[in-house]
Amino acid sequence: MGGFFGVVSTKKCVTDLFYGTDYQSHLGTKRGGMATYSEDGGFFRSIHNLESSYFRTRFEDELDKFKGNSGIGIISDTDAQPLLMNSHLGRFALVTVAKINNMEEIAEKLLNENMVLSEFSSGKINQTELVGLLIIRGKTFVDGIEKVFKTIKGSCSILLLTEDGIIAARDSWGRTPIVLGKRDDAMAATSESSSFPNLGYETTYYLGPGEVVRLRPDGFEQLRKPNSGCQICSFLWIYYGFPTSSYEGKTVETVRYETGRIMGEEDKTEVDVVGGIPDSGIGMAIGYSAGHNSPYFRGISKYTPTWPRSFMPVNQETRNLVAKMKLIPNEAMIRGKRCLFCDDSIVRGTQLRNNAKKMKELGAKEVHMRIACPPLVHSCPFVNFSASKSDLELIARRVIMDLEQGNEKATLLDEANSVQSVEVPMERLQAYTKTGSPEYKKMVAEIARRLNLDSLKFSKLETIVDAIGIDKSRICTHCFDGSSAYTLETRNDETPKLF
Repeated sequence: MGGFFGVVSTKKCVTDLFYGTDYQSHLGTKRGGMATYSEDGGFFRSIHNLESSYFRTRFEDELDKFKGNSGIGIISDTDAQPLLMNSHLGRFALVTVAKINNMEEIAEKLLNENMVLSEFSSGKINQTELVGLLIIRGKTFVDGIEKVFKTIKGSCSILLLTEDGIIAARDSWGRTPIVLGKRDDAMAATSESSSFPNLGYETTYYLGPGEVVRLRPDGFEQLRKPNSGCQICSFLWIYYGFPTSSYEGKTVETVRYETGRIMGEEDKTEVDVVGGIPDSGIGMAIGYSAGHNSPYFRGISKYTPTWPRSFMPVNQETRNLVAKMKLIPNEAMIRGKRCLFCDDSIVRGTQLRNNAKKMKELGAKEVHMRIACPPLVHSCPFVNFSASKSDLELIARRVIMDLEQGNEKATLLDEANSVQSVEVPMERLQAYTKTGSPEYKKMVAEIARRLNLDSLKFSKLETIVDAIGIDKSRICTHCFDGSSAYTLETRNDETPKLF
């Protein structure tokens, strides 16, 4: 997904910018970048590849080069950022957290109008550059941002470092967050409010969907009012977010705990111990332990110094290796016990299958899994929550396909890309996403069988909504039930227009 941080201060900002951006590292995968502005030296920017290293190690030796009192930084899972641009609007640096589904269409339109697109080392279109080119078509920055909202299909949140402060613009549907923080001498904007406490900032404001503000050291001004509709990604609380971060005023760890507690109270399965799959399954497991009245234990620990999140490497084989190597089981605590583990989600199922196999080899009497979200039936068209490239990489979708065909032979997890896709009508998919339906029960039982689990249960969609505490109409649950498909093409019945 990616995350960004921006700061406008009365003094040199590089320390805040460096550490504030580093606090986004759990969100991104590929590139890290920072840009600062000073009246004397103008803009300075640096971008580094993070695929084989960490943000801090890449940037700490060049911090003296960043001058000025304002700056923006990004940890990106897509393209090289920030970008520097000069236009009739003035000079500015730009970062985005975005997933744009109609990039090719936009690029073709720009090229036909004699615009120039840069060639980057990845050989792919840089979506942040597209956003920048759309912005400079506007009469003002706000007008340009409006053009972005009206043109793209997907999602896009933006930080603009200008010669007069920072402009922050949250995605038109609010799919990704922007949070503002205040200190006596500075204002900051970030994807993750967890970047504020250690830097001395107090969370003061959550931008609304489509809202645009300008930050200066003494405060902020609203440049565009928020839209009424909201579809913030529920996976922020389930998986992506750092435990101490808050979105819409709802803390990640509180939501994870409450999800587990509700499941624990409802579940009558008899187990000896409850544990979490690190990191994002731990909060849920603590809540489940309390609700189920079963002792919490650390049957699996994560080796934190070097291993990143397993969705980060591009190659699936490498992701599987990372997932295996970073989690170390504690045999002494597992042997002979009926173990229940909590995790955030099941995507392909490869990691969970391997973990269950390992637990049984180490002597676990039983292995039960409880998942913080409903089964993933649809891939996400709005944010990059996983590396899945098609619906068939989702184990729930493959099981549905097999069940609909009456296929008793399990589709091998590692052969998803070679499986012939069979279209399943939406009404049939909806039957499988309804908790407690015969189709749902059959699907969950088959997933458990393929993963060699003694039992498997997923959170109900209603549990997620209750735990978050926001009206269902304002939360995106598309990956579970396909409910937000209509916003792919329209917003308030207005089809996106290319310029």
